[in-house]
Amino acid sequence: MFNDIGALELVTLGILAVLVFGPDKLPKLIQDLARTVRKIREFSDSAKEDIRSELGPQFKDFEFEDLNPKTFVRKQLMENGGDDLGIKEIRESFDLRKEMTQLTDVVNGKDSVSAADTAVAAPAATAPDLLKKTPQPVKDDRPPFDADAT
Repeated sequence: MFNDIGALELVTLGILAVLVFGPDKLPKLIQDLARTVRKIREFSDSAKEDIRSELGPQFKDFEFEDLNPKTFVRKQLMENGGDDLGIKEIRESFDLRKEMTQLTDVVNGKDSVSAADTAVAAPAATAPDLLKKTPQPVKDDRPPFDADAT
């Protein structure tokens, strides 16, 4: 709950509370605040238990934290080992540095393709090189003249 509040912030809040409420009223205020927080927790725990009992025995392992989409997805991936989606294979097959070095070699005109890269670069060798300009055929005639266009 207070993960973002550091020690300096807590000391500042304490000093501010002493200045606003005074040292005489502060202990009573802290007791009242603790009692209120305790009652709210008891109320939420009883509401959770009521909902679980109404849902039935098939939802005995139901946790309200699972309603958070991030928690739900993380739990489902951990239960299935994450292997059903093939994330491990995708992560292993995708090597950004290798792809970038191949791309820079092609752009710079280097033909240094190692034996390990030939399996990956083989489909690219058969495809037309889109970075090089294709020579245009030289025509001696002029384009047809359209009198209506002028």
